[in-house]
Amino acid sequence: MSAVLQNTNDIEQYMKTLGEQARQASHLMAQLEPEARNNALLRIAEIIDSHRETIKSENARDMQQGKVDGVSEAMLDRLLLNDFRIDAMIEGLQQVSTLDDPVGEISDMRYRPTGIQVGKMRVPLGVIGIIYESRPNVTIDAAALCLKSGNASILRGGKEAIHSNQAIYQCIQQGLIAVDLPQFAVQVVNTIDRSAVGMMLNMPESIDVIIPRGGKSLIERIANESSIPVIKHLDGVCHVYIDDKADIEKAFKIAINAKTRRYGVCNAMETLLVAKDIAEVVLPEIEKELLNRGVELRGCERTQKVCHSELVSASEEDWYTEYVAAILSIKIVDDMEQAISHINHYGSQHTDAIVTEDFTRARQFMRAVDASSVMVNASTAFADGFEYGLGAEIGISTDKLHARGPVGLEGLTSQKYIVFGDGHIRS
Repeated sequence: MSAVLQNTNDIEQYMKTLGEQARQASHLMAQLEPEARNNALLRIAEIIDSHRETIKSENARDMQQGKVDGVSEAMLDRLLLNDFRIDAMIEGLQQVSTLDDPVGEISDMRYRPTGIQVGKMRVPLGVIGIIYESRPNVTIDAAALCLKSGNASILRGGKEAIHSNQAIYQCIQQGLIAVDLPQFAVQVVNTIDRSAVGMMLNMPESIDVIIPRGGKSLIERIANESSIPVIKHLDGVCHVYIDDKADIEKAFKIAINAKTRRYGVCNAMETLLVAKDIAEVVLPEIEKELLNRGVELRGCERTQKVCHSELVSASEEDWYTEYVAAILSIKIVDDMEQAISHINHYGSQHTDAIVTEDFTRARQFMRAVDASSVMVNASTAFADGFEYGLGAEIGISTDKLHARGPVGLEGLTSQKYIVFGDGHIRS
């Protein structure tokens, strides 16, 4: 394995070189046919399979250092690479290779009165910088999606996974070389020095967009310091609103699933809103099931009166909080308008849902709620690239420009206008 860079003076030149190599590779990647990119993904999968012992050995170094450094058990679990997880990485590469390729897709072709034809062509973004923490499998996920969408990428993983990431990177490079693709189409930053992140965020001549994956503090830092556009979301304060026209059985299943399917994900429900006219009917059963599953409940005054157990009083801060834990805030509202007002004030524009049998109200809720995903009679847990039919995602964006919601292959591309003429000139 290559030595990890430590000297900051060397790092500045190193990062500049990475950027130049990525930019050059991006021009070549944009011209490749889909078959060439798919072959690269499949070849990388084969090489990872044949090098799994090396990958596990390098991962063991990271695991050992993590224990020495006092890394939490949860973090160590995310860091671990075993045969099962390596198999999942291989399967992911194979699956991405089968996805529809958006690059080169032409749409909206139309004739203008002048006789020219105007349309749009989907093209790669160019060079994507991805900054992430902990999980070394993200190295493969990110590389695969960037390659499939015709982009070059510079990947900077967390220091706790430096050896694992470099082992995976060696496999990626071998795969690219084996199928005659630019070997610098994917590059993994080989330093744990934090200054490398700052340099990445200020390389607009080399990087077209930054995508952070990690905790809120990391994403806030990147959003604040980057001179390059960032695709991101900070929080996942997701809501489910149970309307007084809801089907009780649907409301129960959706609320339980949205909260308890997984606690540590950004699409988990953090606040349950219930219309006052249905609260006494639906809330006690939901309360009972959530308590049985070990969820701590916090409620407004009206909720405390309706529920049978002694609930913690929900504070103003609770309505803003993404718990990422077995904690849920509950609020009884007068009607849908109050629910919408609460969501738009306290929400994070991630994912919000309504449970109702009234189609008119459902349409109004979808129009009025300001979120990247709005759902009707469905759990917020469906806010996921795979579930949306994107095949895979590189993250979720709550921004309003370019990509919004789960960011899949199409989100890693842009569009340019194309014009066809036959000797046409403008008068």
